[in-house]
Amino acid sequence: MNATATNANPRLARTPYQGAAQILVFNWRMYAGTATAVCVAFAVWPVEGVWAHVATLAFAMPAIFWIATSIAVSHYLYDRYPLYDFGWLQETLDAMPRRWINLHAGLDETSTLIEARFGGARGEVVDIFDAQTMTEPSIRRARQRNGTAAPAMRARFDALPFDDARFDAAFLIFAAHELRRHEERVRLLREVARVLDAGGELVLMEHLRNGWNYAAFGPGALHFFSRRAWTRAAHEAGLKLKSEFTRTSFVRVFVMRRARCEC
Repeated sequence: MNATATNANPRLARTPYQGAAQILVFNWRMYAGTATAVCVAFAVWPVEGVWAHVATLAFAMPAIFWIATSIAVSHYLYDRYPLYDFGWLQETLDAMPRRWINLHAGLDETSTLIEARFGGARGEVVDIFDAQTMTEPSIRRARQRNGTAAPAMRARFDALPFDDARFDAAFLIFAAHELRRHEERVRLLREVARVLDAGGELVLMEHLRNGWNYAAFGPGALHFFSRRAWTRAAHEAGLKLKSEFTRTSFVRVFVMRRARCEC
């Protein structure tokens, strides 16, 4: 039986350029530093030699391109494309969840949307931010500016305060990549597997470290992880890949189940 939505088109109240603006604000040091370096490079252009000109162009042109494309793609993805229209969940999950959990790292733009989709279910929202492991400045700025989050409990990513098999659906939307070490992501996914019941499913949505995201974000794509990295972590955590699909060429959704014991 497929899950059915309780709201045909749940949406957060968003401004037309909110997504692109968030990318700029959360990563302003990187953008400001790159723009300053480009300006300095061209400022000394008149006194440079031929090879210095070549080096300047080799640095400046890709930098200008990636500044423009990262903002443009962010605007398309987060402001124009219905990325957070979770209508596809009804075709993805095997059954309407009775109890679900949504885990985020401080920037929560999805809990209210999930709640709207599954209004008859009981949901838990958990903030797994860990200052010792999630050290990048962008996530700290995101937490400071997060004004749309549903009330959330704080918990360690590897010690969720729930009994085994508590939930039949779990969601990790653009959150798990904030754990930068492979073993940390395995520990998180292992905890998710623990709190899922025998038929429970995890929906993991992330950018991938692939050609499309390199083209759009340049070196910024190193902040993401490859498909192989996610499937490896899931396997080590005791999760089995049920299905996967794209939400544009830049975002991939993995649907996973707790692997059955073959003992």
